[in-house]
Amino acid sequence: MSASPPSLLHTLKRLSLVTQIVIGLLAGIALALLAPDVAKSTTFIGKVFVSALKAVAPILVFVLVMASIANHKHGQETHIRPILVLYLLGTFAAAVVAVIASSLFPSALVLSTHDVAISAPGGITEVLQSLLLSVVDNPVSALMNANFIGILAWAIGMGVAIRHAGETTRTVLDDLSNGVTLIVRVVIRFAPLGIFGLVASTLATSGFDALLGYLHLLAVLIGCMLFVALVMNPLIVFWKIRRNPFPLVLTCLRESGITAFFTRSSAANIPVNLELSKRLGLHEDTYSVSIPLGATINMAGAAITITVLTLAAVHTLGIAVDLPTAVLLSVVAAICACGASGVAGGSLLLIPLACSLFGIPSEIAMQVVAVGFIIGVLQDSAETALNSSTDVLFTAAACMAQEDKAQASA
Repeated sequence: MSASPPSLLHTLKRLSLVTQIVIGLLAGIALALLAPDVAKSTTFIGKVFVSALKAVAPILVFVLVMASIANHKHGQETHIRPILVLYLLGTFAAAVVAVIASSLFPSALVLSTHDVAISAPGGITEVLQSLLLSVVDNPVSALMNANFIGILAWAIGMGVAIRHAGETTRTVLDDLSNGVTLIVRVVIRFAPLGIFGLVASTLATSGFDALLGYLHLLAVLIGCMLFVALVMNPLIVFWKIRRNPFPLVLTCLRESGITAFFTRSSAANIPVNLELSKRLGLHEDTYSVSIPLGATINMAGAAITITVLTLAAVHTLGIAVDLPTAVLLSVVAAICACGASGVAGGSLLLIPLACSLFGIPSEIAMQVVAVGFIIGVLQDSAETALNSSTDVLFTAAACMAQEDKAQASA
């Protein structure tokens, strides 16, 4: 008796997660083109997937960071410092790239009156105050509101305190970390279905008509992000590991960037990045801290968005920009990006702060924010893909450099 051929579901289960995601992407596009009314009803599927990721991300960060620090042995290297240097260097370099691109290909905006009620920070002092208040936030409130700065602060504090607890307590915490990780893996397995819903509903509902008037601005934004992802980041990684960086770069873009492109949230993509870091064989004590930290402060895409949109407003208004002011904008954009929210569209809220450097009133700056929301279908997706994939890329580069150093000294 001959064996029956495998079912379609069984065949799909044998494919890699990335292949399944690509299939979900293509199926979503096909459904939006062939049956847009049906595609609109898939919004719920995408919302459930993103909500599940956002639900597990805060507790995952809290438990994993706390367990990692609590079980960290004295004298064991975690390589966090070189990763922080790469995060800050990459964010600043992205802002510089955006300044140069905006000077070479200036964009002009049609600043119409959009009634967008957004509370934006009024200056660097206010941003720093907001960050400090986030650090000392109530831990329950931080978990409920996905305040990752506050979650990281409490996780680090509790982890350091529990390091002095008994072995049994630290073992229980490690078991809890494994349990949360298992739940996250289950959620990630539904990524192809979730992306299918997100793509189908987005294309069927919004389409690309709203983007036609801003193609030049989009081209500059996405061009900068592609340049950083495929040129600047590989250069930084090559400087760090001294060998061909592209296999690592392309792996991070494929396995982290694709998912982040559709979830449009660095925070929601934390579980995906942790899973990828494990598959890459990175140091667990390192990536369990650096990945959540990167989702908060490693914001190259956000720095590009803030810089390009601000300079587009400057060009539209005919304001002259000298070199020192452009450099200052790069610094401010990098600082602002580090304080940008890990949720979709978070970087847009900090554009008025950068606009204030050029004396642009908040009324006009908020119109620029509105333009950002109009092009957000592609801009925010590309921004998040760059941000999130770079978290894994720089973590892997630092770990690989440390391994090379250890082998050389052996």
